Amino acid sequence: MSLAIRRARSADLDLVAPLFDRYRHFYTRRDDAAVSRAFIGERLQRGDSVLLLAALDGADGAGFVQLYPTFSSVRAARVWVLNDLFVEPHARRRGVARALLDAAAAFARADGAARLELETDHDNAQAQALYDAAGWRRFDGTQRYQLPLAQA
Repeated sequence: MSLAIRRARSADLDLVAPLFDRYRHFYTRRDDAAVSRAFIGERLQRGDSVLLLAALDGADGAGFVQLYPTFSSVRAARVWVLNDLFVEPHARRRGVARALLDAAAAFARADGAARLELETDHDNAQAQALYDAAGWRRFDGTQRYQLPLAQA
């Protein structure tokens, strides 16, 4: 088995858009290839996210991770938010998710970021086990809030 991770470019839109649509569907959004393509195409075109793409046994598209930048004012440093992680069903349990997490961490370190953050649902035990095994630490003592601004 060979596994490689690379940064996606705008030229990868035809490969990434269907993956992103399946990711959104996994999280209970209805399939909408046009919305997914437009959204991910804009991210790739503008460069306002970093998308790392996994190739398994020489075939691109086994999965991806997408990072968004933010900043810590107190630390006066960049922080990357690992917002999206998806592995195709045929590639699961083959180390792809862990490799994507490791590649995201390597990218953030090389960028000089203060930390990498993610959030997952409270009942997603499988993802939590992966993050725990990869060395991620839960940060207790905080309470996350959100203010919805539009209907999703």
